[in-house]
Amino acid sequence: MVCALGAAVCFGTATVLQAMAARAAGEGGGGDAALLLRALRQWRYLAGLALDGLGFLLQIAALRSVPIYAVGAALAASLAVTAVVAARLLRVRLSGLEWSAVGVVCAGLSLLGLASGTEGDRSGPDWLRYAMVAAAVGVLLLGGIGGRLSGRTRALLLGLGAGCGFGVVEVAVRLIDSLRPADLLTNPATYALLLGGGAAFLLLTSALQRGSVTTATAGIVIGETIGPAAVGVIWLGDRTREGLTWLAALGFAVAVAGALLLARFGEAPATQE
Repeated sequence: MVCALGAAVCFGTATVLQAMAARAAGEGGGGDAALLLRALRQWRYLAGLALDGLGFLLQIAALRSVPIYAVGAALAASLAVTAVVAARLLRVRLSGLEWSAVGVVCAGLSLLGLASGTEGDRSGPDWLRYAMVAAAVGVLLLGGIGGRLSGRTRALLLGLGAGCGFGVVEVAVRLIDSLRPADLLTNPATYALLLGGGAAFLLLTSALQRGSVTTATAGIVIGETIGPAAVGVIWLGDRTREGLTWLAALGFAVAVAGALLLARFGEAPATQE
């Protein structure tokens, strides 16, 4: 659970650092490539990328140790980290409701930490690995459909697809039981992880390019938490501590609800004077 919370801190802080770098890089004008090159010359952007990498490693470690439902809820909580860090470094003004939402997320994660058990001891049925590959392909198809739409429907569908892609990554990590090159190449979960992660980032970029950031992020939070949590409980043996299933369910719901209230921080927040 410490690794999952560490990943949330890394991802949430990286968002703010990259926002600061992107804002400074944008002052010089030019196209997307020029902006990216200028951002890459700034220490804040590079620090953000390093935190993203560290967060991913911590996420993998967490997924190998605690139930998927706990990791998913903790990663959604990165929005709370972004909100708090943005309030400090970018001087973004948080409303009373948003400060309350940060508290709600923390409370939900505390309940989850008390109730969650160890990682499930089942490897899942063989067909589940192929199902994850199919799900990753489905994410790409969903992106093709969502890209033809407009407005909030487009943002919600692309955000939900991106969340499902990240969810595929969460499950695929649990389905990889050997890191030997020969085993990785013959395990369908490896390809599900790569395809799902790549598709998620593509859809996320497209969702945030045009449309409501809040709507897209709400879709992401839902997609990356509910489905993977169900897979972990039903097929991978994820359980709670004895007699605390109700507390885990409550903590999960509270943490996700708090994250949804902070959905506007799903994109690098702009400064407010």
